[in-house]
Amino acid sequence: MSSLQRGLVPDSAMMRTIMGHFGTGVTVVTAMADGEPVGMACNSFTSLSLDPPLVLFCAATSSSTWPKIQGARHYCVNILAEDGEQLCRTFASKPAPERYDGVGYSKAVTGAPVLDEALAYIDCEIVNEFDGGDHVIVVGKVVELGYREGSPLMFFRGGYGRYQV
Repeated sequence: MSSLQRGLVPDSAMMRTIMGHFGTGVTVVTAMADGEPVGMACNSFTSLSLDPPLVLFCAATSSSTWPKIQGARHYCVNILAEDGEQLCRTFASKPAPERYDGVGYSKAVTGAPVLDEALAYIDCEIVNEFDGGDHVIVVGKVVELGYREGSPLMFFRGGYGRYQV
């Protein structure tokens, strides 16, 4: 085992490198904006509180999708299954109108899209937003949940992987 590198300067490149060592689940955050489905890939997501049920995700301030989700005031976090890499890439890179091409979904209680391929979903209403530097920290009150059996898609050091249960 190699020794731990210490004393590194926390510039943006080093932050990206170090944070890449933290394996995360992969999600797509969706909403309905002006009657159209919108969504964005997101791996900055976590449970915040069990009582009351709260979750949070972080949206880049440079995101063109975030203002649409913000305006909807409701969103759905779709946790991707192990075969969801292409779906994640689609929601991370394609122009917004093309993200739903060939993607099936139904609507959650809030009206936000639940992706057919999701392993689980958390339907929320926005209850708070906080400044997080180049991101907005979005806190949502959970109003509905759902899941199916399977394994999640993971993201680690810039690549996708699978975790078998």
